[in-house]
Amino acid sequence: MRRTKRTKKPIPITKQNSSNQSRNEQRKTSSLPLFSTLAKNIDEILKAVGYSSDVTVRQVCLGEKCQSKVAFVFTDGLVDEGIINEFIISPIMNKDDVLAVSQFPLDELQKMVLQVGNVERLSDFESLFTSILSGDTVILVDGSDEGIVIDTKSWEGRNVTEPQTQTVIRGPHEGFTEGLRVNTSLIRRRIKDKNLWIETRQIGNRTKTDVAILYMKDIADEQVVNEVRSRLEKIQIDSILDSGNIEELIQDNTFTPFPTVHNSERPDAVAAGILEGRVAILVDGSPYGLIVPALFAQFLQAPEDYYQRFDFGFIRFLRYIGMLISLLAPSLYIAVTTFHQEMLKTTLLISIAAQREGIPFPAFVEALIMEITFELLREAGIRMPRAIGPAISIVGALVLGEAAVSASLVSPAMVIVVSITAISGFTFPSFSIGIPFRLFRFVLMALAASFGLFGIIIGLIAIIIHLCSLQSFGVPYMYPFAPFNFNDQKDVIFRVPLWMMKTRPQPIAGDYSFRMNQSDSSQKDRNRQLKRRNSHESSD
Repeated sequence: MRRTKRTKKPIPITKQNSSNQSRNEQRKTSSLPLFSTLAKNIDEILKAVGYSSDVTVRQVCLGEKCQSKVAFVFTDGLVDEGIINEFIISPIMNKDDVLAVSQFPLDELQKMVLQVGNVERLSDFESLFTSILSGDTVILVDGSDEGIVIDTKSWEGRNVTEPQTQTVIRGPHEGFTEGLRVNTSLIRRRIKDKNLWIETRQIGNRTKTDVAILYMKDIADEQVVNEVRSRLEKIQIDSILDSGNIEELIQDNTFTPFPTVHNSERPDAVAAGILEGRVAILVDGSPYGLIVPALFAQFLQAPEDYYQRFDFGFIRFLRYIGMLISLLAPSLYIAVTTFHQEMLKTTLLISIAAQREGIPFPAFVEALIMEITFELLREAGIRMPRAIGPAISIVGALVLGEAAVSASLVSPAMVIVVSITAISGFTFPSFSIGIPFRLFRFVLMALAASFGLFGIIIGLIAIIIHLCSLQSFGVPYMYPFAPFNFNDQKDVIFRVPLWMMKTRPQPIAGDYSFRMNQSDSSQKDRNRQLKRRNSHESSD
C-alpha cells in the first residue's frame, strides 16, 4: 500500500496578515498629527479604540447656522460629567459671538471661555489617546489641527483607611490608597515645605501608569535622585500594575532574597524617610510606597518606635532577638540533639530522649515536617477570607500539633521549638524582611543535620558576607554595622531620646545631615539650666 502524504492547506495571506495590518494601522494612527477636519479626527479616534462603548464623542454645533463644530471626547467612568456639563459644555454653548473658526480660535477658548483650572494643548493622536484614557476631556474644533486637554479625572476609589499590615497603637491611623494624587496629598499635608519636589512620569507602553518621585531638594543626595530617574527611564515594559513591579525592576541585586527597596503603606513612614534624605516612589493604583536607599536596620524599625517614649525602643532589641530565634532555633535543636548531646544537662537530655522514643524520623526530618506544615497553615490563613483565616491557622496548628504528638510522628519538644520559631517570626515590622529568614532557616537546618554547629557557623558566615556585599542605590546595605559608624548607632538596635538624634544617617543625607537647629538649646542644656535654677532657689 502506498502512503499518501497529507498536505495542509496554506493559510490565506490576507488572514495571516490581518492582525498585523490592524496593529500597524494602530501604530500609525498613534503617531499621526491631528487633522484639521473634525469628522476625520473623530473617525480616526473611533477606529483606533475599536468603537469602544465607554469612549464618548459628543458633537455640537455653535451658532444659528452652525458656523463652528466642536466635539468633546472623553471616557465614561473616568471623568466627572458634572464638570464637563457645567464648566466646559455650558460656557461654550452659551457663547453668543460665535462665527467661523478663524474668529473662534483655541486661544480664546482656552483663556476666556473655559471655566476650569488645568487646560493644555495637544497636536497628535498619541497625546489624545493618553489623555482621554487617563480621565481627561479633549475638545476638538472643526478647522483646527490642535485640541484642548482639560483635567476632568474622577472615578470611584477606596477612601483613606487604616493600614492593613503596618498597624500601630499610638500614631496616625491613615494609610495610602490606590489614587496617586490622594497619596501625594497625604505626603504634602505632612511636609509643608517648598523643597518637597514631586516629579511625575508615565511608565508602561500600554498601561501608561503614572509614577511619582518625591524627595527633599535641599536634603536628598543628588546622585541618588539621578540614579532613581535613570533606572525608571530605562524601564521598557508593557504594563506596570503595582509598585512591586517597579521594585523588582529597579533593585540593585535581582537574585538576593533580601529586599533592597523598602515599602510601606503608611504616609508618615514615607514622609519620615523623605525627611531623612531618602527618595520615595509612588505608583498610581498601588497603596504601597517605595523608599530608597533601604538599609537592613530600617526593616526592623517600626513607626511606633518614634511615637512612644525612647525607653519603649527596648522593643526593637526584642525584634533583633526574635530575628535570631526565627533563624537559628530549629537548626540549633537539630545540631545539639544529633551531634552535641554533651552540651545539654543530663536531666534535659534524658527528657528529650524519652520524648523521642518511638519517633520514626531523625530530628531533621521531624523539624522539616513541622516547618513545612506551619508554612502551609500560614499561607492558608493569608489566602482564606479574613473572617475564617485566623481561625484556620490557630485551630489547624493546635489540632495538627496534638495529633502529630499523639501519633508519635514528632516529639513535644519539637512542637515547642517550631512554635517559638513561628512566634518570633511575627515580630518583624516588615513582611518582606521575614521571607529571606524563612528561606535561610531551611538552609541552616540542612547544614545542622550534616555538620552540626560547624555547619551553622559556616552558614551564618556566608549569610553575613552576602549581606555585607549588598548595596541599595550606592549605600552599603548593612550600614551602620558595616562599615561601622558610631554616631549613627543612635537609632539602630536602641533608640536614644529625640533631642540626641541631631543628625541624619550620614551616607543618605550627605552634606545636609543636621536635622535639629544647632542654635537651639538641647534638652540636656535645658535640664542643666533647670538644675541650676533649683539649686539657686534652695540656697536662697
